[in-house]
Amino acid sequence: MSDYSISKVHPSDKRSNSQIEKLLLAEGIRRDKNLDYTCAAYDDDYNIVATGSCFGNTLRCMAVSHDHQGEGLMNQIVSHLVQHEYERGFNHLFLYTKCNSAKFFGDLGFYEIVRIEDQVVFMENRRTGFGDYLADLAKTKKDGGKIAALVLNANPFTLGHLYLVEKAASENDWLHVFIVSEDASLVPFYVRKRLVLEGTSHLRNLIYHDTGPYIISSATFPSYFQKDGEAVIESHANLDLAVFVKIAQALGITSRYVGEEPKSLVTGIYNRIMSERLPQHGVECVIVPRKTETSGQVISASNVRQAVKEGRLEEIRGLVTESTYRFFTSPEADEVIKRIRGTENVIHY
Repeated sequence: MSDYSISKVHPSDKRSNSQIEKLLLAEGIRRDKNLDYTCAAYDDDYNIVATGSCFGNTLRCMAVSHDHQGEGLMNQIVSHLVQHEYERGFNHLFLYTKCNSAKFFGDLGFYEIVRIEDQVVFMENRRTGFGDYLADLAKTKKDGGKIAALVLNANPFTLGHLYLVEKAASENDWLHVFIVSEDASLVPFYVRKRLVLEGTSHLRNLIYHDTGPYIISSATFPSYFQKDGEAVIESHANLDLAVFVKIAQALGITSRYVGEEPKSLVTGIYNRIMSERLPQHGVECVIVPRKTETSGQVISASNVRQAVKEGRLEEIRGLVTESTYRFFTSPEADEVIKRIRGTENVIHY
């Protein structure tokens, strides 16, 4: 095994970052937009021969120069990144890789969660991590009757979300509500969860779950080895679907409710893939038309965020639940409002 110097690459290091861009592109990888740490292996001439990055508790954008493969460099990069993650307090680690690389990472202590053939493999460093998550979910399983599920990001919780939850709850004996716990949204998870719980407290057949690390948002799904934006969305949808099917089997779920959003490319692709694939696994995909305002416009969390960004708080009153409105008009929301106003684009495509 050759010995190379591995060190952190700072965002201001233009020379190293330029080399990393070229190395990744040469290996068929686009640099991911979501990275918070990058390292590189340098040869004696200070040229980069391998690189890897992290985002939160995920390892990303790992590549070795074609001229230096077979020298054990990827082992060194992964070891460096894992040690860095441990030092940051992350012990449960994840990575996404091409299907033909999964065995290599398996040899380094990562275990397959789900695989989408010819697209992506989702892996973690705990042998029973996903199995333990499913076992915990199964403790809430209800026997008999119609069992449904829906996944909410609720960024923030609107009357449109409430309409979707109420419809699903009224048409089923039990409804499992999964709240995306990944903190990648403008409204933090602890606020989103509280607003969902408060806004749906009148419904007695709901079972709430945090999604944990297994259902992630499109904002942080890695895009570095996908050919274009639509391929990224399709890979994420397929991965999310594969994870959800295992969840549905653990809970006896027979239908999943999703909201229609005609203007959203992401939601449109998601809904198409789910409506095609879920029935193959015994799960009906119920696409619910979006609730509209009195003006005929659909109620959208993006529109709520835009109104907050522009200081039109009174206008959101007809778009959100009473508890959500109380939050945004209270001092507690000051930091969230500041974050929204400081974000250039709050409309998600």
